[in-house]
Amino acid sequence: MAEDRHERGIKKMAEVYAWKEVPDLPMEFFRLTADHLFGDIWSRDGLSLRDRRMLLLGVVAALGEWKVLPIQLDAVLANEELAAEELREVTIFLTHYVGWPRGSTLNGIVEERISAHRKRGESKPEFPGPKASES
Repeated sequence: MAEDRHERGIKKMAEVYAWKEVPDLPMEFFRLTADHLFGDIWSRDGLSLRDRRMLLLGVVAALGEWKVLPIQLDAVLANEELAAEELREVTIFLTHYVGWPRGSTLNGIVEERISAHRKRGESKPEFPGPKASES
């Protein structure tokens, strides 16, 4: 059962982030992330991937966790969960709840990722961490 959960987590992680592949890294933190966060939490029924992502974008913006935002935005665009104009509308909406300075930062990152997505075209984003052979 644990192996099924792990495999489900790896597949869900690839789906959530629109990555071509996710290397199965041997690190404990990665295993916990794949098994629990993606194998259990992201795999639950009740909310769509888009619903979960919109909640996550709100939390990330509210906390000012800008380092994780590019990965989330690349996935939003690659998975076609939100069009560029919808993402801009989410930014305007969130700005009024997270404050103008955070909203301004959010807007800058959103515009940067929309531009990068257009340049990347149809290709999927790459897994940003080490390859399995590098770990």
